[in-house]
Amino acid sequence: METYATALLYAIPFFIILLTIEITYGYFVKKQMHKVMDTVSSISSGLTNIIKDTLGLALVVFSYPYLLEHLAITEIKATWLVWFLAFIVLDFAGYWNHRLSHKVNIFWNQHVIHHSSEEFNLACALRQPISNLIGYFSLFLIPAAVLGVPHLVIAILAPVHLFAQFWYHTRHIGKMGWLEYILVTPSQHRVHHAINPEYIDKNLGQILCVWDRIFGTFQEELEDVPPQYGVLKPAGTWNPVIINFQHVWRIFQDAWRTRSIWDKLRIWFMPTGWRPTDVREKYPIAIIEDVYHFKRYDSYATNRLKQYAIFQMLVSLGLMMFMFYNYTEIGFDGLLVFSGFIFVGIYGYTTLMDGEKYAVVIELIRGVAGILWIAYFRDWFGLDSYLPFGNIWVGAYFLITIFGGLYFTYMEKNEKRLDMVS
Repeated sequence: METYATALLYAIPFFIILLTIEITYGYFVKKQMHKVMDTVSSISSGLTNIIKDTLGLALVVFSYPYLLEHLAITEIKATWLVWFLAFIVLDFAGYWNHRLSHKVNIFWNQHVIHHSSEEFNLACALRQPISNLIGYFSLFLIPAAVLGVPHLVIAILAPVHLFAQFWYHTRHIGKMGWLEYILVTPSQHRVHHAINPEYIDKNLGQILCVWDRIFGTFQEELEDVPPQYGVLKPAGTWNPVIINFQHVWRIFQDAWRTRSIWDKLRIWFMPTGWRPTDVREKYPIAIIEDVYHFKRYDSYATNRLKQYAIFQMLVSLGLMMFMFYNYTEIGFDGLLVFSGFIFVGIYGYTTLMDGEKYAVVIELIRGVAGILWIAYFRDWFGLDSYLPFGNIWVGAYFLITIFGGLYFTYMEKNEKRLDMVS
């Protein structure tokens, strides 16, 4: 996990640079594809996923080293051919894992966060899950294990393969000629994220599009069918933690409410969105039917709240980067506490973005807890060793958090009421 954290220290600045380029380009060409609250929500989702993955907070069913030890029929050296073979196997595995996530109810829960944005831009690529608490991906790598592909090769290629899926989440790049027959391109991935009936569950490839063409899930972007983005059951929140568990909560409710024992069991593994008949009739859920005319999620937000949301997101990003930089020195117990502050922080300020009144409670608790931590330990996980007066800066941040929670819950709410009256 420390190796992954180190890789992220280099990858995250690269993502930020590309994001900045896309936002700047959109501004100058008068074709902005970002909305402040949506982009903050997307980046915040990425932060929660990165922290969860670097801490290894998942129950691994079978690890790749275990499969390699028990299934390998030969042992091959890490030549360029092995790296190429490993990439092909990894991409093939990614295709089927992705397809499973789209087709099975319980597995959709760990993927719905990625599709939850009603925009399509580089930021939405960062909407990655924290709900994938059962690690089973290695099962798709059985062919690699049988062939004896070294664990080190998979360990290095896996994050590279993941990071390489970032660039094609953009609307600023059109079709790319002959590359459309080999690689997943922005055009193809726009189709994948679309909720148009023509596009649902298409283009499931991750780097290579050949799997979609072979297995019948390929769909070209059509000029007369502009992609519309999001999910058919809209998330209705900026809070990435809530989005991560919305679908599984609905499944649980349906399993509890249905009278059929068989339906209680099979609902988890039925096609995505399937619901028992008795529950569907008694507890209907709104689904988008006209993809060209539906109300996209928005919340009342002044420029001050938008600026505050950006501020909170940037501080969370900065704290996370410091946590990775000081990963070993902080220790696992310290990492759990540190990441807990970031998680609660993201939950708090995105709830504030939603305009939920209980957000102030979260912000007060985390603000006071942060100040008490610094007062008791006289240290913020060794920050003073790298940044002069680091503890004072973090303490000031928690004071701002307390004030921000109070201000945007009560004072700005009063402004909203006055605006509505006038």
